[in-house]
Amino acid sequence: MQVRQGETTQVREWYREFEAAARRPLEQRMRYAFIHSYKPVLDDARFRSFGTMAEYREWCELNLPDWLGYGRV
Repeated sequence: MQVRQGETTQVREWYREFEAAARRPLEQRMRYAFIHSYKPVLDDARFRSFGTMAEYREWCELNLPDWLGYGRV
């Protein structure tokens, strides 16, 4: 690691963490790269199907919280 003048301790720590991650095998990096978080309503059923995209969008607007980002802009 090459430390530049004026780098903060935080930046040096980020470099160390990045270099350590880069040395890990790809399988391990992929396992830790994705974090599953529960999404209300979406994760509560095994699957859903809709006849049209309009039906799907209407369902999203009526059933999903705004913070999930499935509403129309």
